[in-house]
Amino acid sequence: MPAMHKNSISNEDISIEISVTLGTADLRVHQLLKLGRGAVVELDRNVNDYVDIYANDVLIGKGEVVVTDDETIGISVIPSAHS
Repeated sequence: MPAMHKNSISNEDISIEISVTLGTADLRVHQLLKLGRGAVVELDRNVNDYVDIYANDVLIGKGEVVVTDDETIGISVIPSAHS
């Protein structure tokens, strides 16, 4: 009987797109077309609210916006209540 080979995939071979939503806004097309440089779109969240973290468009958690040591924006993941 020939030996069966299992296809194995390393974690390094799996790519996941992570995205973060700061908030949302509903605009009509004519409002969107009026936006110009310097325009501010008000979102549905407050500055101190958590942001939503998605993996491949699936909500996986919440986080807080932070500024890293090298002055880039990062997300500090908030542990879920059931972990």
